[in-house]
Amino acid sequence: MAEALFHRGPGRIFRRLGPRAQVVLCQLPLTVVVAVIALITPSAWPSLLGSPWYGAGVALHGLLFLACFMVPWERLPHRPYLLIPVLDFVAIGLMRNGAAPLLPGLAVLVVFPVIWLSASGMLARSSLVLSFLGPFFIMAPTAVGHLPAGTASDLTTVVLFPVMMLAVSLAIRFASVNLRLQQRELAEKDRELRNLLAASREREKLLETVMDATDVGIAAVDRSGHFLVSNSRQRNFRRATGADEAIPGQGHQLIFGQDRRTLLPPDRRPISRAMAGESFADYLVWAGEGPEQRAVSTAARPLVSEDGRLTGAVVVYTDVTGWVESLAANQDLISNVSHEFKNPLNSIIGNVDLVLEEAESLPPHLAQRLLVVQRNAERLLELVADLTASTALNVHPKRTDLASLVETSLSSALASAQRSHVEIAADVPSPLWAYADPLRIGQVLDNLVSNAIKYSPDGGRISISATADRQWVRLSVTDTGMGMSHDDAAKVFNRFFRTESAQKAAIPGAGLGLSITRMIVERHGGTIMCESGEGQGSTFTVTLPAEGPPPSF
Repeated sequence: MAEALFHRGPGRIFRRLGPRAQVVLCQLPLTVVVAVIALITPSAWPSLLGSPWYGAGVALHGLLFLACFMVPWERLPHRPYLLIPVLDFVAIGLMRNGAAPLLPGLAVLVVFPVIWLSASGMLARSSLVLSFLGPFFIMAPTAVGHLPAGTASDLTTVVLFPVMMLAVSLAIRFASVNLRLQQRELAEKDRELRNLLAASREREKLLETVMDATDVGIAAVDRSGHFLVSNSRQRNFRRATGADEAIPGQGHQLIFGQDRRTLLPPDRRPISRAMAGESFADYLVWAGEGPEQRAVSTAARPLVSEDGRLTGAVVVYTDVTGWVESLAANQDLISNVSHEFKNPLNSIIGNVDLVLEEAESLPPHLAQRLLVVQRNAERLLELVADLTASTALNVHPKRTDLASLVETSLSSALASAQRSHVEIAADVPSPLWAYADPLRIGQVLDNLVSNAIKYSPDGGRISISATADRQWVRLSVTDTGMGMSHDDAAKVFNRFFRTESAQKAAIPGAGLGLSITRMIVERHGGTIMCESGEGQGSTFTVTLPAEGPPPSF
């Protein structure tokens, strides 16, 4: 019907109406106009009350409007309601010709049935024909009545008015067709959008399934700190830390440093560092407290737009509690075994030495056997020392952020430094990438920093700095402690070597730490150097490959 002329909202309302209501609405505008004309006729044109044709036209309009209500259009086939606008032409013709010459303008009422027929979308050719013939037969009686004295104006009126109505019908028809095409295109686009939305939801479910199936926690945040994506393991990590805030990195969270007791400040939490644009790897933190506390290794990469702006970050969480506990248990076992072996071995060697001091009084074969015991006991003691250092023999280098390791080492040494009144400072770019085993290089840093604190008994300052080029990364640990002579500095990496000044100062140590440190660095294909002077402090410089194993390694 005429719903094609309505906008989207009214069109939906019109389509929800029943057939009778739709027919009534289509006929209502013409009926209202005719009713108004009929009401003012007695006062405006009283002479028309005696015109039977005029009265018949008004009456026919009333009957047609009544038929719109009474006829059960929904039960009739082939949409017979289009008979209403066709009969409107007849009623308008009766009124117009019955009211001529007082109201010749009543012919303009034919625009209502023309619009109805043209907008119906049905009987396309018939509606065009009726849009021309209806007005033509309405105008023809007047022109015929003027014959044989008709004028060119009469002929023009008879032809021009129907042509105008035909043009109106064509315009409405074209507008309706264009509107229907647009509606069809909108419907097609709507279907495409629904399909894309469905596909997007399927991909989102697939992504969630894949992320939840991984054994690491993953979280993506935008620049303002709101979560974009996260999986179940990351949410478990947040629950373990007691995080309940809407924005990541804020509020109270149970995230501890290396000592498992010191809460990390908000700006040093993994997700806060990531939101600040930092890129790091192997950043170890402890989540939660009590028996449920977990060791978590974290890494982050920034999200950068095409124009280089930071738009967010991705943070990855890996539960390494078992690995850390196993490593600690392994180290405890080695330490205990070494300790239990050393005491009896030292006792055996000591007593054998005492007996061999009186070897001249012993039979030669007994002295020879004691020498064998002494030699093998000393060899066994060396094997125990090697066992102590054996954990440094195997390294597994990979692309590692040394800045993160430096921060971890300094956090671990902070309490000891405060007790010794030693100030610690670091000037290391972040990230600082090197080809290194994070566990072993962390061990190296811990040893160098702890030595720097230990050999600064009167307080002082420790600084860590770094430089890098395309092939090598150089990391320096400098202290203002007691220092050593140039000769001692050349021997400091020898196993069991201890300077006389350290022995006089009763500084504890076995002389193995720097030997193990050099072993670790050399297994990476790097080098370690010591520069020192008595009373001037010391500087240890570790050189590691930047991108991969060196060519000669």
